[in-house]
Formats: sequence, structure tokens, C-alpha cells
Amino acid sequence: MKPTTTIREKFKQFLVILFPILITQITLSAITFFDTNMSGKSSSIDLAGVAIGSSLWVPIQVGLSGILMGLTPIVSQLIGNNQKNKVSYQVIQALWLSLLLAIMVLIIGGFVISPILDIMNLDSNVRQIAFQFLLGISIGIIPLFGYMVLRSLIDALGETRTSMTITLLSLPINVTLNYLLIFGKFGFPRLGGAGAGIASGITYWCIFLTAIWFIQRRQQFAGLGIFQKFHKISLNAWKDLLKIGVPIGFSIFFETAVFAAVTLLMSQFNTATIAAHQAALNFATTLYMIPLSICMSLTILVGFEKGAGRIKDARQYAFLGIGSAITLSLLTAVVLIFASRQVAFLYSDENHIIELIQHFLVYAIFFQISDAIATPIQGVLRGYKDVTPAFIIAFISFWVIGLPVGYLLANFTTLGADGYWIGLITGLAIGAILLLRRLVYIQKRYGIVHDNHPQF
Repeated sequence: MKPTTTIREKFKQFLVILFPILITQITLSAITFFDTNMSGKSSSIDLAGVAIGSSLWVPIQVGLSGILMGLTPIVSQLIGNNQKNKVSYQVIQALWLSLLLAIMVLIIGGFVISPILDIMNLDSNVRQIAFQFLLGISIGIIPLFGYMVLRSLIDALGETRTSMTITLLSLPINVTLNYLLIFGKFGFPRLGGAGAGIASGITYWCIFLTAIWFIQRRQQFAGLGIFQKFHKISLNAWKDLLKIGVPIGFSIFFETAVFAAVTLLMSQFNTATIAAHQAALNFATTLYMIPLSICMSLTILVGFEKGAGRIKDARQYAFLGIGSAITLSLLTAVVLIFASRQVAFLYSDENHIIELIQHFLVYAIFFQISDAIATPIQGVLRGYKDVTPAFIIAFISFWVIGLPVGYLLANFTTLGADGYWIGLITGLAIGAILLLRRLVYIQKRYGIVHDNHPQF
């Protein structure tokens, strides 16, 4: 990364950072997409089982990974402030923390997964697929969390093409393993949805080991000496990382967990409704990679400029990012309006499932608009290291407003499953408004400080 002086230069650098992150996020999302898609091609029971398993796993994955993403603004501000010698220490401490978090997930999961599935009143075959999916994916939890640390380092340095390359290499591995294990090809056992979990777990090991190789061998990382010195665990370093990472992680967790909660609550409906809901939500999540990638790019760019004291430049990047997200969300809305049947066909060959998916995809249009405002704003706030208010806003908008509204509409009106989608959209919209207010406040505050103290 380098300082910029004009809007044109900023937009160019924004795209240089954004494009590889977008490809990376879409590819990571594609792993879940192919798990869901290929399981659905096996049977609706496999699709429903993977849906339930993913609903339990994804909030934990992204929430705890979000904690580790606290490393990104730390490193980007160190780079902006020309303190590269401190980066290696922060990365090693984050890796220690990632190992602890992974072990905790494995231990706690071993005790709670079966009881949770038991109380959901699922079809016995769906319950078995969900359990086996989670069991398979557990083999990759440690490397996945480790990779999130290494990716945070790579992206914070502006080397987002490296993250893109690593993730792109992993996708054909995942698809191939899915093909072999879900459908039982070339002598492998036919495991259905359970095979998707094993395939993802192995894929996580591949991307972690590949990331280590890149950091060890690529010249742009050599000067940091990431693995050249052993650093013992430092609780003080963990405290600094958790101070930023925990609000980020919980903010992401509250957002993803509410979608998981809705999927679990919808277990009261038939298997077709569960499968269609999850398919529509999976595609909406894939589209969400656009504002999420912009969010991650803004954290890097705003953090870099803030670390160097260029507050005006940080503010300009914020406007560029949010404007781009809104524009792209309108384009994705057009896709959903005119190609909903084609999208639905990606998930199922059964006509009644396709029609249900099309119905739920209509709500995804409104998701995109709110996400285009709220998600990039969170990236800007993280760049400023202002993370706690976003965490509070996420909790209020989703769990105090969105989920209760959805529950009431689904269970006490004739809307049924649609009520949950309307509740989620309500929460997203309110969250976007509150985050926008917070951004205006932060930019005014830093603008005043910058004006009075140019050396900031």
C-alpha cells in the first residue's frame, strides 16, 4: 500500500485491495455453496441435514474467526506508522490464541452437539446427516482458525492477491473431495451430506499449510520474520487483541447466529421448507460476499491512513467504499429479480423445492440493500478501532428487534416461514441506520481532533 492524493488514485488502490479479497471471499463462500449444492443433488434429506449442521457451525466459525480478525487493524496501523518490527510478535500471539479457541470449540462441541440436535425434533435421517457433517468438519477447525490469523496478516499488508491465490487453490480440492465423498465415486464410500463435512475439514488443512508456505517463501513477507523467533504466550498481548477482536467477533456472531437461529426455529416446518429456506439463504450469503469484501478492504485502507494520521484520506476511502457497495447491491437485486428460477435450479431438481426457493429469494433483495450500507460501515469503524458500538448495535438490531419480530410474525400470523424473513429484514434495516449514525459521529470526532492536532 502507498499514500494517495487524488480520488482517482484512491479508487484504483481500493480496487487493487478489494478485487482479490472479493475473489477470496466468494471462493470461501463457494466451499459452503458446493457443500450445500452438491448435498442437495444427493437428496433433500442430505440438503436439510447439511443445512442444520451449517446453521450450528457457521456462527461459531465466523464469530471466533472474527475475534482473530482483530489482528488486521492492529497490523495495518503498525504498517502505516512504520513499525514493522512489531508485526511478528502480534502474529505469533494471535496464532497461540487461535489454537486455544479451536481447542475450546472441539471440547465444548463434543459435549453439546448431540443434546442440541436431540431437542430439535428432527427426522432421524436428517439428524444423523447433521451430526456426521459436524463431525467431519471438526477435523479442520484448528487449521481454519490458524489460517484466519495468517490471512489477517497477509491482507493487512495489502497483499490481498496472495490470499486470493491460496483460496483459489483450495476450491478444486474441496469440489473434488465433495464429488468423491458425497456421491461415492472411484471406490470412495457414498456418504451424502456427511461427506461434505469431511471434504471441508480436509480443505481447511490445505489452505492453512499453503498460507504458511507463502509466508515463508515470498519476498514481501521475508522482512517481517514471522516464524524466525519463538514468542511465549503473552496475556497482555492477548488482552490488546481481544479488546479489538471480541467486539468484532461478537458483532459477526450475533449477525450470523440470528440466521442460524431462524433455520433452527424453522425445523417446525417440513423438510422441503427447511431445504428451500437454506438454499435461498445460502445464495443470499454468497451475494453478501460483495459488501463483506468491501468491509474488509475498508478496514485495511482506513486503518493504514489512520495509523499515518491522514484522517481526510481515511474519510474519502469510507465514502468510496460505501458508495460502491450500494451500487453493486442494486445490480445483485436485478439478478435476483430476473434469474431467480435459474438460481433455484442450482440447488435442486425437484420442482416444488425450486418454487419455494424462488419465493424466499424475493426477500434476499431487501437483504442486499441493507447489507450494502451496514457492512462497509463496520469495516470503516474497525479501521478506526471503534468496534464496541457496532457489537451493541448488532445485538439490538438482530436479537432484540429482528428475531422477536420474525418469531411473532411466523407463529401468530398467517405469514408462516415468511415471517422470519421479514423479521430479519427489519433488523438489518434498523442496524444499517444505527451504524450510519455512529459513522457520522466518529468522522466528525476525528475530523475535529485532526484539525486541532495535525500530527495525529
